[in-house]
Amino acid sequence: MKPSSLFPFIAAALAVAAGPVLAQTKTLYIGMNGGTMEKTYTTHVFGAFEKANNVKVVVVPGTSSDILAKAQANKDNPQMHVMFLDDGIMYRAIGMGLCEKMQATPVLNDLYPTARFKGDMAAGVNVGMTGLAYNTKLFAEKGWPAPTSWMDLANPKYKGKVVFQSLSSSTFGLHGFLIFNRIQGGNDKNVEPGFKAWPTTIGPNVVEYIPSSAKIAEMVQTGEAAMFPLTPTAVGVLKDKGLPVEYVQPKEGSAVLTVGECVIAKNSEPALAHKLAQYLLSPEAQAFALEHGDQIPSNSKAKASGKAAALVAKMNEYMKTATTVDWDSINENRPAWNARWNKTVER
Repeated sequence: MKPSSLFPFIAAALAVAAGPVLAQTKTLYIGMNGGTMEKTYTTHVFGAFEKANNVKVVVVPGTSSDILAKAQANKDNPQMHVMFLDDGIMYRAIGMGLCEKMQATPVLNDLYPTARFKGDMAAGVNVGMTGLAYNTKLFAEKGWPAPTSWMDLANPKYKGKVVFQSLSSSTFGLHGFLIFNRIQGGNDKNVEPGFKAWPTTIGPNVVEYIPSSAKIAEMVQTGEAAMFPLTPTAVGVLKDKGLPVEYVQPKEGSAVLTVGECVIAKNSEPALAHKLAQYLLSPEAQAFALEHGDQIPSNSKAKASGKAAALVAKMNEYMKTATTVDWDSINENRPAWNARWNKTVER
Protein backbone atom coordinates (compact mmCIF):
# COMPACT_ATOMS: atom_id res chain seq x y z
CA MET A 1 0.00 0.00 0.00
CA LYS A 2 1.35 3.41 -0.93
CA PRO A 3 1.95 5.90 1.91
CA SER A 4 -0.63 8.25 0.42
CA SER A 5 -3.26 5.53 0.58
CA LEU A 6 -2.76 5.25 4.34
CA PHE A 7 -3.99 8.78 4.98
CA PRO A 8 -7.72 7.96 4.98
CA PHE A 9 -7.17 5.12 7.44
CA ILE A 10 -4.96 7.25 9.72
CA ALA A 11 -7.50 10.07 9.65
CA ALA A 12 -10.30 7.66 10.46
CA ALA A 13 -8.31 6.12 13.31
CA LEU A 14 -7.56 9.55 14.77
CA ALA A 15 -11.22 10.50 14.53
CA VAL A 16 -12.24 7.33 16.37
CA ALA A 17 -9.59 7.92 19.03
CA ALA A 18 -10.49 11.56 19.52
CA GLY A 19 -14.25 11.15 19.30
CA PRO A 20 -14.93 9.69 22.76
CA VAL A 21 -12.61 12.22 24.41
CA LEU A 22 -14.45 15.13 22.84
CA ALA A 23 -17.82 13.57 23.60
CA GLN A 24 -16.97 13.33 27.29
CA THR A 25 -16.56 17.10 27.62
CA LYS A 26 -20.07 18.31 28.40
CA THR A 27 -21.42 21.65 29.56
CA LEU A 28 -23.82 22.17 32.44
CA TYR A 29 -25.66 25.47 32.77
CA ILE A 30 -26.56 26.74 36.22
CA GLY A 31 -28.75 29.77 36.92
CA MET A 32 -27.71 31.96 39.86
CA ASN A 33 -27.16 35.52 40.96
CA GLY A 34 -24.40 37.31 39.10
CA GLY A 35 -21.73 39.44 40.74
CA THR A 36 -20.11 38.11 43.89
CA MET A 37 -21.92 34.76 43.92
CA GLU A 38 -21.10 34.02 40.27
CA LYS A 39 -17.46 35.00 40.74
CA THR A 40 -17.11 32.92 43.91
CA TYR A 41 -18.52 29.75 42.41
CA THR A 42 -16.85 30.13 39.02
CA THR A 43 -13.41 30.91 40.43
CA HIS A 44 -13.30 28.77 43.56
CA VAL A 45 -16.06 26.14 43.70
CA PHE A 46 -16.81 24.59 40.32
CA GLY A 47 -13.20 23.71 39.45
CA ALA A 48 -12.93 20.50 41.47
CA PHE A 49 -16.20 19.18 40.04
CA GLU A 50 -15.24 20.12 36.48
CA LYS A 51 -11.89 18.36 36.76
CA ALA A 52 -13.32 15.21 38.35
CA ASN A 53 -16.13 14.89 35.79
CA ASN A 54 -14.54 16.36 32.64
CA VAL A 55 -17.36 18.88 32.40
CA LYS A 56 -17.67 22.66 32.09
CA VAL A 57 -20.07 24.51 34.38
CA VAL A 58 -21.36 27.79 32.96
CA VAL A 59 -23.35 30.35 34.95
CA VAL A 60 -26.52 31.91 33.58
CA PRO A 61 -26.61 35.07 35.74
CA GLY A 62 -29.74 36.82 36.96
CA THR A 63 -31.98 37.50 39.93
CA SER A 64 -34.12 34.67 41.27
CA SER A 65 -37.10 36.11 39.38
CA ASP A 66 -35.06 36.25 36.15
CA ILE A 67 -33.89 32.65 36.51
CA LEU A 68 -37.40 31.42 37.30
CA ALA A 69 -38.76 33.20 34.22
CA LYS A 70 -36.10 31.57 32.02
CA ALA A 71 -36.83 28.12 33.47
CA GLN A 72 -40.57 28.55 33.01
CA ALA A 73 -40.21 29.80 29.44
CA ASN A 74 -38.16 26.73 28.50
CA LYS A 75 -39.83 24.12 30.72
CA ASP A 76 -40.40 21.69 27.83
CA ASN A 77 -36.83 22.04 26.55
CA PRO A 78 -34.72 23.33 29.48
CA GLN A 79 -31.63 25.37 28.63
CA MET A 80 -30.33 25.08 32.21
CA HIS A 81 -29.59 22.02 34.34
CA VAL A 82 -29.53 23.40 37.90
CA MET A 83 -30.79 26.68 39.36
CA PHE A 84 -30.27 28.69 42.54
CA LEU A 85 -33.33 30.61 43.79
CA ASP A 86 -34.29 32.44 46.97
CA ASP A 87 -36.46 30.14 49.06
CA GLY A 88 -39.81 31.81 48.35
CA ILE A 89 -39.25 31.76 44.61
CA MET A 90 -37.96 28.20 44.84
CA TYR A 91 -41.29 27.11 46.31
CA ARG A 92 -42.98 28.75 43.33
CA ALA A 93 -40.69 26.83 40.97
CA ILE A 94 -41.53 23.58 42.75
CA GLY A 95 -45.24 24.35 42.46
CA MET A 96 -44.80 24.90 38.72
CA GLY A 97 -43.25 21.45 38.33
CA LEU A 98 -39.87 22.86 37.29
CA CYS A 99 -37.79 20.83 39.78
CA GLU A 100 -36.86 17.18 40.08
CA LYS A 101 -36.74 15.63 43.54
CA MET A 102 -33.24 15.62 45.02
CA GLN A 103 -31.67 12.17 45.03
CA ALA A 104 -31.48 10.51 48.45
CA THR A 105 -27.86 10.86 49.51
CA PRO A 106 -26.17 11.09 52.95
CA VAL A 107 -25.30 14.75 52.34
CA LEU A 108 -28.96 15.72 52.74
CA ASN A 109 -28.83 14.48 56.35
CA ASP A 110 -25.95 16.85 57.08
CA LEU A 111 -27.96 19.95 56.16
CA TYR A 112 -29.48 22.23 58.78
CA PRO A 113 -33.25 21.61 59.07
CA THR A 114 -34.13 24.97 57.50
CA ALA A 115 -32.20 23.91 54.38
CA ARG A 116 -34.40 20.87 53.70
CA PHE A 117 -37.24 21.93 51.42
CA LYS A 118 -40.57 20.13 51.64
CA GLY A 119 -40.38 16.70 50.00
CA ASP A 120 -36.66 17.26 49.24
CA MET A 121 -37.65 18.92 45.98
CA ALA A 122 -34.82 21.38 46.59
CA ALA A 123 -32.09 21.97 49.15
CA GLY A 124 -30.44 25.06 50.61
CA VAL A 125 -26.91 25.81 49.44
CA ASN A 126 -26.45 28.68 51.88
CA VAL A 127 -28.36 30.21 54.75
CA GLY A 128 -28.93 33.74 55.91
CA MET A 129 -31.55 36.17 57.12
CA THR A 130 -33.02 39.56 56.29
CA GLY A 131 -32.46 42.15 58.98
CA LEU A 132 -31.50 45.82 58.93
CA ALA A 133 -28.43 47.55 57.52
CA TYR A 134 -27.41 51.16 58.00
CA ASN A 135 -25.01 53.75 56.64
CA THR A 136 -22.43 54.10 59.44
CA LYS A 137 -20.87 57.26 57.94
CA LEU A 138 -24.20 59.07 57.76
CA PHE A 139 -25.22 57.91 61.23
CA ALA A 140 -21.91 59.16 62.68
CA GLU A 141 -22.27 62.54 60.96
CA LYS A 142 -25.81 62.95 62.32
CA GLY A 143 -24.92 61.66 65.79
CA TRP A 144 -27.55 58.94 65.50
CA PRO A 145 -27.21 55.73 67.55
CA ALA A 146 -27.24 52.46 65.61
CA PRO A 147 -30.76 51.15 64.92
CA THR A 148 -32.06 48.30 67.08
CA SER A 149 -35.61 47.72 65.83
CA TRP A 150 -37.61 47.37 62.64
CA MET A 151 -39.72 50.24 63.93
CA ASP A 152 -36.70 52.54 63.68
CA LEU A 153 -37.63 52.68 59.99
CA ALA A 154 -40.69 54.68 61.10
CA ASN A 155 -38.80 57.22 63.23
CA PRO A 156 -39.52 60.69 61.77
CA LYS A 157 -35.85 61.69 62.06
CA TYR A 158 -35.11 59.32 59.17
CA LYS A 159 -37.65 61.00 56.87
CA GLY A 160 -36.37 60.79 53.29
CA LYS A 161 -33.49 58.51 54.28
CA VAL A 162 -35.07 55.03 54.28
CA VAL A 163 -34.65 52.85 51.19
CA PHE A 164 -37.03 49.92 50.82
CA GLN A 165 -37.00 47.14 48.26
CA SER A 166 -40.25 46.48 46.44
CA LEU A 167 -42.46 43.79 47.97
CA SER A 168 -43.40 42.65 44.47
CA SER A 169 -39.85 41.95 43.23
CA SER A 170 -37.53 41.54 46.23
CA THR A 171 -37.37 38.94 48.98
CA PHE A 172 -35.67 41.53 51.20
CA GLY A 173 -38.58 43.92 50.76
CA LEU A 174 -41.15 41.18 51.28
CA HIS A 175 -39.41 40.00 54.46
CA GLY A 176 -39.20 43.53 55.83
CA PHE A 177 -42.88 44.15 55.19
CA LEU A 178 -43.98 40.81 56.68
CA ILE A 179 -42.07 41.39 59.91
CA PHE A 180 -43.48 44.91 60.13
CA ASN A 181 -46.92 43.40 59.54
CA ARG A 182 -46.38 40.97 62.43
CA ILE A 183 -45.38 43.85 64.70
CA GLN A 184 -48.67 45.52 63.76
CA GLY A 185 -50.60 42.38 64.77
CA GLY A 186 -50.85 40.59 61.43
CA ASN A 187 -49.49 37.27 60.24
CA ASP A 188 -48.36 35.71 56.95
CA LYS A 189 -51.98 35.05 55.95
CA ASN A 190 -53.37 38.40 57.07
CA VAL A 191 -51.41 41.47 55.91
CA GLU A 192 -54.21 43.98 56.49
CA PRO A 193 -52.51 45.46 59.61
CA GLY A 194 -49.29 46.06 57.69
CA PHE A 195 -50.93 47.74 54.72
CA LYS A 196 -53.12 49.83 57.02
CA ALA A 197 -50.22 51.11 59.16
CA TRP A 198 -47.65 51.65 56.40
CA PRO A 199 -48.82 55.09 55.16
CA THR A 200 -48.48 56.65 58.64
CA THR A 201 -45.32 54.85 59.83
CA ILE A 202 -42.53 53.70 57.47
CA GLY A 203 -44.07 55.02 54.26
CA PRO A 204 -43.39 58.74 54.84
CA ASN A 205 -39.70 58.03 55.49
CA VAL A 206 -39.01 56.13 52.26
CA VAL A 207 -36.99 58.13 49.75
CA GLU A 208 -37.26 55.44 47.05
CA TYR A 209 -38.67 51.97 46.49
CA ILE A 210 -36.14 49.96 44.50
CA PRO A 211 -36.76 46.71 42.56
CA SER A 212 -33.65 45.02 43.96
CA SER A 213 -30.68 45.84 46.18
CA ALA A 214 -28.38 46.63 43.27
CA LYS A 215 -28.83 50.41 43.71
CA ILE A 216 -28.06 50.46 47.43
CA ALA A 217 -24.28 50.82 46.97
CA GLU A 218 -24.78 53.98 44.91
CA MET A 219 -27.30 55.42 47.38
CA VAL A 220 -24.98 54.78 50.33
CA GLN A 221 -22.14 56.55 48.53
CA THR A 222 -24.28 59.62 47.80
CA GLY A 223 -25.69 59.70 51.33
CA GLU A 224 -29.26 59.14 50.12
CA ALA A 225 -29.65 55.86 52.01
CA ALA A 226 -29.47 55.73 55.80
CA MET A 227 -31.24 52.44 56.50
CA PHE A 228 -32.63 49.49 54.51
CA PRO A 229 -33.47 45.76 54.81
CA LEU A 230 -30.51 43.53 53.92
CA THR A 231 -28.71 40.30 54.80
CA PRO A 232 -25.37 39.97 56.63
CA THR A 233 -23.85 38.41 53.51
CA ALA A 234 -24.95 41.31 51.30
CA VAL A 235 -23.63 43.75 53.89
CA GLY A 236 -20.30 41.91 53.82
CA VAL A 237 -20.12 42.37 50.04
CA LEU A 238 -20.69 46.13 50.40
CA LYS A 239 -18.08 46.38 53.16
CA ASP A 240 -15.56 44.55 50.99
CA LYS A 241 -16.09 47.33 48.44
CA GLY A 242 -15.18 49.88 51.09
CA LEU A 243 -18.71 51.13 51.74
CA PRO A 244 -19.64 52.33 55.27
CA VAL A 245 -22.40 49.87 56.13
CA GLU A 246 -23.15 47.54 59.03
CA TYR A 247 -25.72 44.85 59.75
CA VAL A 248 -28.07 44.88 62.73
CA GLN A 249 -30.14 41.99 64.04
CA PRO A 250 -33.38 43.78 65.07
CA LYS A 251 -34.73 43.04 68.54
CA GLU A 252 -37.90 41.64 66.96
CA GLY A 253 -35.78 39.16 64.98
CA SER A 254 -35.04 38.64 61.31
CA ALA A 255 -36.52 36.48 58.56
CA VAL A 256 -34.64 33.36 57.48
CA LEU A 257 -33.53 33.55 53.86
CA THR A 258 -32.20 30.36 52.30
CA VAL A 259 -30.80 30.20 48.78
CA GLY A 260 -31.95 26.86 47.44
CA GLU A 261 -30.85 24.76 44.52
CA CYS A 262 -32.87 22.35 42.44
CA VAL A 263 -32.21 20.12 39.48
CA ILE A 264 -34.38 21.31 36.61
CA ALA A 265 -36.94 18.78 35.42
CA LYS A 266 -36.51 17.32 31.92
CA ASN A 267 -32.96 18.69 31.59
CA SER A 268 -30.63 17.12 29.02
CA GLU A 269 -28.08 15.74 31.52
CA PRO A 270 -30.04 14.52 34.57
CA ALA A 271 -27.32 12.27 36.00
CA LEU A 272 -24.60 14.93 35.80
CA ALA A 273 -26.99 17.63 37.02
CA HIS A 274 -27.83 15.62 40.15
CA LYS A 275 -24.13 14.94 40.66
CA LEU A 276 -23.38 18.69 40.51
CA ALA A 277 -26.23 19.46 42.92
CA GLN A 278 -24.89 16.91 45.40
CA TYR A 279 -21.37 18.32 45.11
CA LEU A 280 -22.60 21.86 45.85
CA LEU A 281 -24.13 20.58 49.11
CA SER A 282 -20.90 18.90 50.19
CA PRO A 283 -18.79 20.24 53.07
CA GLU A 284 -15.86 20.74 50.68
CA ALA A 285 -17.75 22.87 48.14
CA GLN A 286 -19.43 24.93 50.85
CA ALA A 287 -16.13 25.52 52.65
CA PHE A 288 -14.75 27.02 49.41
CA ALA A 289 -17.85 29.21 49.00
CA LEU A 290 -17.56 30.39 52.60
CA GLU A 291 -13.85 31.16 52.46
CA HIS A 292 -13.94 33.04 49.18
CA GLY A 293 -17.44 34.53 49.09
CA ASP A 294 -18.84 34.60 52.65
CA GLN A 295 -21.54 32.12 51.61
CA ILE A 296 -22.79 30.72 54.93
CA PRO A 297 -22.88 26.90 54.73
CA SER A 298 -26.09 24.94 54.92
CA ASN A 299 -24.04 21.79 55.59
CA SER A 300 -23.30 21.40 59.30
CA LYS A 301 -20.03 19.61 58.52
CA ALA A 302 -18.48 22.40 56.44
CA LYS A 303 -15.21 23.47 58.07
CA ALA A 304 -14.31 27.08 58.81
CA SER A 305 -11.36 28.82 60.42
CA GLY A 306 -10.23 32.34 61.16
CA LYS A 307 -12.43 35.10 59.74
CA ALA A 308 -14.81 32.57 58.18
CA ALA A 309 -15.33 30.80 61.52
CA ALA A 310 -16.07 34.12 63.22
CA LEU A 311 -18.63 34.92 60.51
CA VAL A 312 -20.37 31.55 60.97
CA ALA A 313 -20.43 32.02 64.75
CA LYS A 314 -22.04 35.45 64.31
CA MET A 315 -24.63 34.05 61.91
CA ASN A 316 -25.46 31.25 64.34
CA GLU A 317 -26.08 33.91 66.99
CA TYR A 318 -28.39 35.82 64.65
CA MET A 319 -30.21 32.60 63.81
CA LYS A 320 -31.37 32.30 67.43
CA THR A 321 -33.89 35.11 66.83
CA ALA A 322 -34.53 34.48 63.13
CA THR A 323 -37.98 33.27 62.13
CA THR A 324 -39.30 31.49 59.08
CA VAL A 325 -42.16 32.72 56.93
CA ASP A 326 -45.10 30.71 55.59
CA TRP A 327 -44.23 30.46 51.90
CA ASP A 328 -47.29 28.39 51.02
CA SER A 329 -49.61 31.16 52.24
CA ILE A 330 -47.39 33.89 50.82
CA ASN A 331 -47.20 32.45 47.32
CA GLU A 332 -50.93 31.82 47.31
CA ASN A 333 -51.69 35.45 48.14
CA ARG A 334 -48.71 37.28 46.70
CA PRO A 335 -50.25 38.28 43.33
CA ALA A 336 -52.99 40.17 45.20
CA TRP A 337 -50.45 41.68 47.61
CA ASN A 338 -48.24 42.78 44.71
CA ALA A 339 -51.16 44.49 42.99
CA ARG A 340 -52.17 46.24 46.20
CA TRP A 341 -48.58 47.29 46.96
CA ASN A 342 -48.08 48.73 43.48
CA LYS A 343 -51.40 50.57 43.63
CA THR A 344 -51.29 51.94 47.19
CA VAL A 345 -47.59 52.08 48.20
CA GLU A 346 -45.46 52.61 45.11
CA ARG A 347 -48.08 54.56 43.17
